[in-house]
Amino acid sequence: MKRLYLLSLIFAVLFALFILLPPLLSTPFGEFPLMKTADVVDLFTPLVLMPFYWLLFEVKSDSLPGRREVLVFMVFAALWVLGQGMHLAANSIGHLVPENPTGDLYRLTYYYDERLGHQLWHGGILLMMFLLLYRQWCYPFAGESGGPAPGIIGGIVYGITFFLAGIEGGTVGLGFTAAILVTAFALIWGRRQFRHQPLLVFFFVACVAFILLFIGWGIYWGGWPEPSKVGLL
Repeated sequence: MKRLYLLSLIFAVLFALFILLPPLLSTPFGEFPLMKTADVVDLFTPLVLMPFYWLLFEVKSDSLPGRREVLVFMVFAALWVLGQGMHLAANSIGHLVPENPTGDLYRLTYYYDERLGHQLWHGGILLMMFLLLYRQWCYPFAGESGGPAPGIIGGIVYGITFFLAGIEGGTVGLGFTAAILVTAFALIWGRRQFRHQPLLVFFFVACVAFILLFIGWGIYWGGWPEPSKVGLL
């Protein structure tokens, strides 16, 4: 159980680094300056995060997933990677396309990046969360959790990160809906399971953090503008 808490914390930190760091790396890449350093870093995002998704998906050594569960994981992972890759490529090309709302090339790259890419990617993130919660619910630990602090800290980090990704990517409404569903489920049916389900604790804390940020952002800005639109990026 401690291992799963620690894994969730490491996953949350890596998730934050690969989601929040690339927008800050806008310098041209040395070997091929048409690319930005952020594009190169972003290439490694699924390569690093997917193995951690799998480790969390296993839950524990005596609950190895069956064939159907593995197939579902593969489909959700493919959706995640498809959206992330679409966003990466379109965003990289978009840096070289003059901003012209009536131009076909601009409209196409914008759609792949800011619409379809984000929707597929962030939808994949949410589906993976639901799948991990399902696996944890099916395979709780027998004893009480020993020290949930890593899971709580990781949940806060993950919730903040996904909120920022959602608000900048235009999918914050989708994320808010999912956060409400997970929070309601945890409070109504999962309260007695917190001691036995580290991933339930992790995602519950993450969703509460998301909801609080969603409410606070809406009150402060009078809506949900992207951080880049209000000078925060």
